[in-house]
Amino acid sequence: MSAIDLPVRPGAAETFDCRVAFAETLAELARADKRIVAVCNDSVGSSNLNAFRDEFPDRLINVGIAEQNMVGVAAGLANAGFIPFVCCAGPFLTGRALEQIKADVAYNNYGVVLCGQSPGMSYGELGPTHHSIEDFAWMRALSDITILNPADPQQTRDAVRWAAGADRPIYMRVGRFKVPAVTPAGTAFEPGRAVVLREGGDVALIATGVLVSRALEAAERLSAQGISARVINMHTIAPLDEAAILAAARETRGIVTAEEAVVSGGLGSAVAELVVQRHPAPMRILGVPHFAPTGSASFLLDHFGLNADGLVRAAIELVG
Repeated sequence: MSAIDLPVRPGAAETFDCRVAFAETLAELARADKRIVAVCNDSVGSSNLNAFRDEFPDRLINVGIAEQNMVGVAAGLANAGFIPFVCCAGPFLTGRALEQIKADVAYNNYGVVLCGQSPGMSYGELGPTHHSIEDFAWMRALSDITILNPADPQQTRDAVRWAAGADRPIYMRVGRFKVPAVTPAGTAFEPGRAVVLREGGDVALIATGVLVSRALEAAERLSAQGISARVINMHTIAPLDEAAILAAARETRGIVTAEEAVVSGGLGSAVAELVVQRHPAPMRILGVPHFAPTGSASFLLDHFGLNADGLVRAAIELVG
């Protein structure tokens, strides 16, 4: 399926498909390391693996529509010394195969890279069965899984390169929304260390994935109203960058989190759990409060206020 173009303002920055960055980087790594293999569930096209299949026909394992088996196969490959990248639509990877992720991958601490393709509400018109909005909560409940949600193509490339050498369980979202480049040139990718994209002392906007560029737009609008907003790209949901969050709690008047996921158990919950124990601060948690209706992906984001307007409203509520 093609990438989703979200509505942008006239003169807005060019946007890019992170799935292309993912696939190109995976192939680049596979050329240098014969241990790298891709495992998928009859999702070669939607995972953008056609070129990988053509170049490495014996290193792409297509198990068919059998997600539990897919994760089990990947665990076996990791145990045999391979580096498997499991590519599957987010809702089916984390929903159907959750037990195998827990028992086969996480419990054994195998170096399997679970790649949730088209996560969040990317499959908007296909309805709640195809929305992957619970994945952060489910993965956070498991021990020792690193959860990555890159915000743009550069972070996607860096995340894939890091994951290939991490030798640990990883869950990574690979977004289908086209997004602008937000990572400053030369920024090192370090899991568990957020990127502060804009300084500000009135309110902190902590966003992840597709919401990062929208948080930057919100910060511009808030600045026009005399409100200084700090923008933090929390590309790693677990482990969290506790230092960046606590600094935001101490140095601003409140925190707004934004994620394309349920509000229970995801980024907002993780930030709140830390803040309430270490440095209580006013918060607003933006996300999806319940099953999302059927509709286009852009409609659903706007429906739940996961846009610059929603971030601005939440920030103004906090600073009064």
